[in-house]
Amino acid sequence: MYVAETRVRVRYGETDQMGYVYYGNYAMYYEVGRVEALRQLGLTYKELEDMGVMMPVLENHSFFLAAGLYDDELTVRVTIREKPSVRIRFEYEITNAAGKLINKGETLLAFVDKKTGRPCRPPKVFDDTLKPYFG
Repeated sequence: MYVAETRVRVRYGETDQMGYVYYGNYAMYYEVGRVEALRQLGLTYKELEDMGVMMPVLENHSFFLAAGLYDDELTVRVTIREKPSVRIRFEYEITNAAGKLINKGETLLAFVDKKTGRPCRPPKVFDDTLKPYFG
């Protein structure tokens, strides 16, 4: 299992008229968490794309537990519980600065060959990098 955390600050433009984080922005926070989780492993989305692999989102699920507010510093915790194959599932927990869980979610992504548009296995470097986390 691999776990990573990153922080994001809620910007004014990410809130609705009530001052709450607009629900659609949680998907963006998931993306920030996912990208930074891979970066913390030493991989970047750009490098994967340069290797000929894209990672489109197949599913996105969100559970809203409490409101995120303007200027809150949020922690996005990303977990990969299962060794990826042609798909990879990311789980998310978003907490506010007080440690209160405000959102939970998950996304399912696929590895896709850029040239053929067909599902593929992740690049070897990706497998090798995650291998220590999945005994």
